[in-house]
Amino acid sequence: MGPCFCEIVEGEGPIVATAIHDGHALREEVAARMALGDAERLREEDPYTGAWTSLAPTRLVVLHSRFEIDLNRPRETSIYRGPEDAWGLEVWKQEPAEGIVRRSLGSYDTFYATVARILSSLAARFGKFVVFDLHSYNYRRAGPSGSPADPAGNPEVNVGTGTMRDRASWAPLIDRFIADLSAAEFLGRRLDVRENVRFRGGNLGRWTHETFPEAGCVLSIEFKKFYMDEWTGELDQAQHTAIGRALAETVPGVLEELRRLGAHS
Repeated sequence: MGPCFCEIVEGEGPIVATAIHDGHALREEVAARMALGDAERLREEDPYTGAWTSLAPTRLVVLHSRFEIDLNRPRETSIYRGPEDAWGLEVWKQEPAEGIVRRSLGSYDTFYATVARILSSLAARFGKFVVFDLHSYNYRRAGPSGSPADPAGNPEVNVGTGTMRDRASWAPLIDRFIADLSAAEFLGRRLDVRENVRFRGGNLGRWTHETFPEAGCVLSIEFKKFYMDEWTGELDQAQHTAIGRALAETVPGVLEELRRLGAHS
C-alpha cells in the first residue's frame, strides 16, 4: 500500500469529521504528467474545508489533490482518465504509466484501510458513530462574470444522505442536524439547508454504510462556494468562520440523537 497523505487526529467521542477533497498537492511523478495548472485544479477541489473538521475530536484531512486520486469515487474510477471524468477538463498531457496508477491506488487502499481501523474502533467503543463528510461545490460555472446557478436547485448547504440503505433508522438524527444547522445564526441570517438536492453523497458514504450498516451514519455535507471566489480562490474569512461556528453548533444535537439511538459513552 502507499502513503495515506492525510492529517489524522484521533480523539474521544463518536463523531468524525473528514475533508477528503481539501488537498492540493501532487506527487512529483503525477505533477510531471498533469496538464492542468494550479488554478484549474483548485477550482474543482474543496479548499478551506479542512478547517471545519475542528468540530470533531477525530479528524481526517487529505493533503493530496483529487486529481491524483479521488477518494470519494469507487476504486475503479478514482483516477480521472479523460474529460468525461473531470468536468470536461483535459487532465493529462501524458497518460500516467501503470506504475503511477498502481502507486495512486495504493494510497486509495491505505486511506480506506485507515478509515476502517478508526471507524471499527469507534463502533466497538460507542456502538454508533457519525461522520461529517465535508465538501464544497461550484455554482458559477458560467464564468466569473456569468450568472450564478439558480438557487432553487443549488442550496447553500446540501446534505447528502442518499447512500444510506435505511434512512428511516437514522431519520431523527438527520432531521435534527438539518434543523439545527438551518436554525444556527449566520451573520444575521439563516443558511439555506436542504437534503439530497444537488448531491446524494459519494463513495465515502456508500462504503461506510455498507461496511458499518448498523453503526455508521455519514452526513455528506456540501457547501456552495458562496464563502469564497471559486474562480480566484480568494476566501471570505468572515463567512468561512461563520460556517465553522454553525457546524459546531449542531454537534450537541447530534450527540443527543446518538444517545437516543443507543450509542454509549
